[in-house]
Order: sequence, then C-alpha cells, then structure tokens
Amino acid sequence: QVQLVESGGGLVQTGGSLRLSCAASGRSLSGYSMGWFREAPGKEREFVASVLWNGGGMNYGDFVKGRFTISRDNANNRAVYLQMNNLKPEDTAVYFCAAQFGFRGSDKWTYWGQGTQVTVSS
Repeated sequence: QVQLVESGGGLVQTGGSLRLSCAASGRSLSGYSMGWFREAPGKEREFVASVLWNGGGMNYGDFVKGRFTISRDNANNRAVYLQMNNLKPEDTAVYFCAAQFGFRGSDKWTYWGQGTQVTVSS
C-alpha cells in the first residue's frame, strides 16, 4: 500500500507560481511512475503531468503549454514535485498525486492522494 500526501497548494494571484509536493508516507517511491491530476468544480478529473519510474518520459496535458514542470526527488526517491508558473484562474482546482508501480498505462494509476487545493485569483 502506498499512501500519498500532497502539499503546497494555496491561494495565488494570476501570473504567480506554486510548487506542489507529493510524498509517500514512510516509504520510497523507487520503481513507481508518478502523475499529477486536477479536478475543478463541476468538471472531470484531468491529467496534468506524469513522469516514469526511471525519471524519464515526462508527459503533460495540452493545457500546460510549458508552464508546469514535473520532477522527482532523485536523491532520496521519496517525493515528486509539480512546479507551476504563470498560473491562471482556470488552473483553480484540487490537485491530486497518483502512483503506479512501473508503468502499465495512462489509465492504470493505482494509488491516489487526498488532494491539495490550488486557487488562482484574477
């Protein structure tokens, strides 16, 4: 069982930045591919970014357009990050971290965190 805990959300103005973190409680994320998703009120959960278990294969949702960067804590393999720049009001959502061992598919995320709220004011 992998328990994921997100942090770093908050309220920011348009154009601002936030760095989200996702850590696994008491264990390493070695061997796990990691992803970020978001869910805005009244909308379906949306893919934001992912990185493979080996640190490669970074992939982003079309709306990101170079504003977000996903990275892993390669030194300790206990966290994954989402750096979000040039935030827009439409980025307002609950952001979730997800994990799967290896990579079985873009719809095979096994473990999910509870989410962290990101609110971008205009």
